[in-house]
Amino acid sequence: MRVLITGATGLIGQEIVRLCHQSNIDVNYLTTNEDKLRTDTNYKGYLWDPNKSQIDTKCFEDVEIIINLVGATVAKRWTTLYKKEILESRIKSANLLLQSLQNNKHTVRQIVSASAIGIYPDSFQNYYMESSSERDMGFLGDVVKKWEEAVLQFKTLDIDVSILRIGLVLAKNGGAFPKIAKPIRYGVGAFFGNGKQWQSWIHIADLARMFMFVIHEESVGVFNAVAPNPVSNKKFTLAIAKKANKKIVLPNVPKLAMKLFLGEMHVLLFSSQRVCSEKISKSGFEFVHDNISSAVNDLMD
Repeated sequence: MRVLITGATGLIGQEIVRLCHQSNIDVNYLTTNEDKLRTDTNYKGYLWDPNKSQIDTKCFEDVEIIINLVGATVAKRWTTLYKKEILESRIKSANLLLQSLQNNKHTVRQIVSASAIGIYPDSFQNYYMESSSERDMGFLGDVVKKWEEAVLQFKTLDIDVSILRIGLVLAKNGGAFPKIAKPIRYGVGAFFGNGKQWQSWIHIADLARMFMFVIHEESVGVFNAVAPNPVSNKKFTLAIAKKANKKIVLPNVPKLAMKLFLGEMHVLLFSSQRVCSEKISKSGFEFVHDNISSAVNDLMD
């Protein structure tokens, strides 16, 4: 089997590529950077530029599955210009893939795309399943809604669509976790706000395995890509502090202070989404790290 991956050189992409090669799955990948091109038999790079609607269509040769991970990070100050980039990086890339498949013979039968739990509204009470109809009315909710709509268009080509709504990804060498853990390790950690906001998280190893599971099982539809046990910000922080053998002694970080410091992006720290992963579990997927202590212990060893 051969897959095509967008965002293959990113944090999640690298882990998925590693698992693909373990399973003897060959990988084509798209990049905007000529320096990142490789031509190995099982790992071939191709150039594209979604902003200019340019793509090397040889990337689709013998490809059965597209794994779509590309998108500008949301962990950067949301200026008006950058908010446009966050949205367009997702929509333009999906549209370019779709149009290229429409105009060329291909063997693609499934697309497995990243999405985000940011589609669900901020709530301390709700427990969100994939079937939940509530939608966040802010910037992130709008981005995810339009992102998923773009991916769902692949159905018009009789291509199966799988969407993984990803929570907070915990990884040792990238993403948010090292930045969250660092001040705690130095004894200057603190809860955000009242610390009661729900954080639906997933260990990067489980996330990559989930992508592979969806491919192997040919699972179709929307799946919440989060661990089975969401935790409060307070419990999450205390789990890191326990592993680091530190105490949380500083006062809570006020929401207003972070709004002044981070601007609109502060919602990433204070938004509360308790998300259910029962659907993927019932389909047969088993988590290695199903509780926060297991994940933190692994990442901080």
